[in-house]
Amino acid sequence: MANEKLAEIFNEIADMLSVDKRPTARFEVRAYQNASMALLSMDEDVSKLYERSGIDGLMSISGIGKGLAGKIEEYIKTGHVRKYDELKKKYPIDFENLTKIEGMGAKRAITLYQKLNVTDIKSLKDAISSHKVMALEGFGERSEQLLEKGIEMLEGSKGRMLLGYALPAAESIVSELLASNKVEKAIICGSTRRMKETIGDIDILAISQRPEDVMGLFAKMKGVSNIEVKDPTKTTVWLDIGTTCDLRVIAPESFGAAMQYFTGSKEHNVEVRKIAISKGYKLNEYGLFDKNDKVVSAIDETDIYSRLGMDWIEPEMRENRGEIALAKKHKLPKLVKLQDLKGDMHSHTKETDGTNTLEEMASAAMAHGLEYLAITNHTKSLKVARGMDEKKFAEFFKRVDALNEKLDGKLTLLKGAEVDILKDGSLDLSAAALKSMDCVVAAVHSGFNMSINEMTSRVIKAIDSGYVNILAHPTGRIINEREPYAIDLRKIAEKAEEKGVVMEIDSYPSRLDLNDASIFAIRDYNVLFSIDSDAHSVSHFDNLRYGVGMARRGWLTKEKVINTMPARRISKLMARK
Repeated sequence: MANEKLAEIFNEIADMLSVDKRPTARFEVRAYQNASMALLSMDEDVSKLYERSGIDGLMSISGIGKGLAGKIEEYIKTGHVRKYDELKKKYPIDFENLTKIEGMGAKRAITLYQKLNVTDIKSLKDAISSHKVMALEGFGERSEQLLEKGIEMLEGSKGRMLLGYALPAAESIVSELLASNKVEKAIICGSTRRMKETIGDIDILAISQRPEDVMGLFAKMKGVSNIEVKDPTKTTVWLDIGTTCDLRVIAPESFGAAMQYFTGSKEHNVEVRKIAISKGYKLNEYGLFDKNDKVVSAIDETDIYSRLGMDWIEPEMRENRGEIALAKKHKLPKLVKLQDLKGDMHSHTKETDGTNTLEEMASAAMAHGLEYLAITNHTKSLKVARGMDEKKFAEFFKRVDALNEKLDGKLTLLKGAEVDILKDGSLDLSAAALKSMDCVVAAVHSGFNMSINEMTSRVIKAIDSGYVNILAHPTGRIINEREPYAIDLRKIAEKAEEKGVVMEIDSYPSRLDLNDASIFAIRDYNVLFSIDSDAHSVSHFDNLRYGVGMARRGWLTKEKVINTMPARRISKLMARK
């Protein structure tokens, strides 16, 4: 789709304009950022929309005016955007990768280019190794060390792709396989099936009577940029999203065993095979065999576990964290499911850094089957997100009330805010404003480099205020880009238990915060969790499934997740201050 490339171009234009001193530049930056998000939110290729409806069709996209529509048209017709080409000549900088480094924004990247001719990660590493960065005004030794650490983290994540990119690509391949009528069955396996936050590659298994035809179809699919291996029953391709995908055609009689084997994890499978051996069996991707190499079970994954004296184990739990012992005792938890969710406690509108209106977000929430939605725009200290002050919230809440009346119970909108936890632990709005809200979501958005004691005390002070309902993205990490800040989650869980504060599982693919390990570590505290989209556009409600994936990997049941409750119970729960 042209959408992704245009979104990337518009983001880079915004980056380069961010150092422009003109009074209108900040509005241009915002316009390009909004346009980028709007393009990524579309289900349809923008080129097809243009073919069908021309410039008027482009201007129908939320956040796209005449000027930006013209630039989209220019790209569709020529493959270029002249403004972008001109700015790239002025700033020949690899913004895409440099700005992935923690502590490196567009302005810093441009400063380093102007002062040290840094254009990419290699030249930045050279500047750091010769200690030229620390000598610059506004940087210093600490900044240089953080940039060096950020590079190490970025390079250490190479080859690992966000689940939010990998899963839709895998699902698209499976859909195309099934639609071809050349396969009887196809399923995603590997770490994607286990809903790991990042994946190394994609594994797909299929059943077909025409394996060579299937391999030919797979190798020619849109999105395949290179064929790595092509055999009659296995093909490996490189996808243009940046990872490899293995497709295996499996004999129907071995499909269950293959599913179990290729789902993993390695650690889980090793333990399962040990149990098989202890019972006189051999287990591999072809089946469960007795001592005479006779197949005991292979067609059905559930039956294989049963033959080994276990209940079937949900794929998300297969990490050798104690799930096998529970399966043998028939005491596996009943994990929360996506369809259990009745609401979403964290979302944003155009008033701050969202791309859609209040009405559009409400409509999208209903389309996703939600009963309630908390609108939690940013507060005043977060200027990069155009945070709102008390007066703006009061005016906005009048609109929320009016829309609630119009919706007449089809959807309940909750009035809230994503309130900044300031460095001293205070909250970024007055007590009167906080008391007026149905839901206060609190989060750290700055000052990430505190010690573990300082950060823990900061967050505990915010919780102690009595105004916080939900602690949002509690570790502050951005996957592959920013490490979690130092915080004692167990102490936070203890305080949350004391004050009745809910711990969030942010479903945004680059956050997934809390992640499965953090959830698993604090799941036995008497705290509840909220699986939220952190939606900044109407398309982001789709991300809820990734948060559910983290919750399931952390062994959470429906009873531990507040937004599985109906609206009337949520209102009572949030009323506790």
